[in-house]
Amino acid sequence: MRRTLLFLLIFAQSVFANPAKEELRKHLQPAVFSVTMVMIHDVVNPPAASRFYTYCLLGAHEIVARNNKQIVAPTVLTKSINPVSIEAKSYDYQIAALYCILETGRLIIPSGYMLEEDQKKLIIALLREGHSQATIDQSIAVAQDVARKIAADASTDGYLKLSTRLRYRPKKGDGFWYPTPPGYMEGVEPHWKTIRPVLIDSCSQFIPIPPVEFSKDSTSTFYKMAKEVYDVGKNLTEQQRFIASYWDCNPFAINTSGHMNIGFKKISPGGHWMNITGIATTKANLDLDKGIMVHSLAAATLMDAFISCWDEKYRSSRVRPETVINRSIDPQWQPLLQTPPFPEYTSGHSVISTAVAEILTYLLGDNFAFRDDTEVIFELPTRDFRSFRQASEEAAISRLYGGIHYRDAIENGQAQGKALGAFIIEKLKKAGVKAAI
Repeated sequence: MRRTLLFLLIFAQSVFANPAKEELRKHLQPAVFSVTMVMIHDVVNPPAASRFYTYCLLGAHEIVARNNKQIVAPTVLTKSINPVSIEAKSYDYQIAALYCILETGRLIIPSGYMLEEDQKKLIIALLREGHSQATIDQSIAVAQDVARKIAADASTDGYLKLSTRLRYRPKKGDGFWYPTPPGYMEGVEPHWKTIRPVLIDSCSQFIPIPPVEFSKDSTSTFYKMAKEVYDVGKNLTEQQRFIASYWDCNPFAINTSGHMNIGFKKISPGGHWMNITGIATTKANLDLDKGIMVHSLAAATLMDAFISCWDEKYRSSRVRPETVINRSIDPQWQPLLQTPPFPEYTSGHSVISTAVAEILTYLLGDNFAFRDDTEVIFELPTRDFRSFRQASEEAAISRLYGGIHYRDAIENGQAQGKALGAFIIEKLKKAGVKAAI
């Protein structure tokens, strides 16, 4: 009889568990996507976007870790933020964490005020799900306090000093990067290496091997690499065209029409991977606490990968294929994708995609199949992948198909990203961060 009563009690607890708590995890991916949409509106460049994602998630991660001892606090992993003290006694930490994502974005993103509407929608949804107004108000107060502290920490990472630094001037010489058509824009974030990293030790910790030496000699390795980009671009299959377009992730592409320049806003490379992270954590059925942790670690990895990559880009400052091909092979040739406004070596997508794929593989497992719908809002179909690594490999080679990178920038970029990812994984292991599933 006692066993029967015990079974009924356990069954009742599972059936009649607080449905509002179970509903909370469904708000994570929309909250991150709201941040993404504001950055698309603001045309935030790829390195800066990764930084905004990171701080938006670090605060939420810290709130969760203070209330769930199974989640390793970000302050254990990084010195980028200070330990957060929370004085409130009665609040829902998961509501606070969700709201903190939006509140931090509101404070640090240029058009962050746009997130106020998303905050209102979240509150309405929480009320409908059965949370009391008092609990919501107390949780919001905690979120606002933590967000202010995270924003204060973010203000010390060097970002606010970037605008005070000297403008970048391209190096003289045929082998160095020069602004490319159609916008001939200045180099994006030439001083990004000065940003304080989150999980790695320094910007120069993962310097890749030197790029192939520039040469105009048609028998040289460099010339052959440029010719490969040209030949591939002239003979693209439909599948290759699609792959290049799928991973374009150019926040601001310019199309010309007569004397007009028409800009098209898209998601950043980091934004694409943050959406993949949301898709994966949802498919893995992670609870909200683990989902926030995975998002936070993915964002921090992306931020550090961009810092590492941009350190090399403006050290080698290598010329883009479009410039070389127009000068030495075919003056009429154009790449399928618009050449991004910064130096070529190493390939940013190769570095960051490989790094975050390693982290997601560690946290969610190898051969984690998923359906990516990131580009649907840009009128591209969904795409199925067998694993995070497969997706990262496709993202890397897409830069050759798109005509914007040489092969060594792709392959050495992958090696750079893998080394960075391996370092972060070892750091996570030592801190006690285990696989999320």
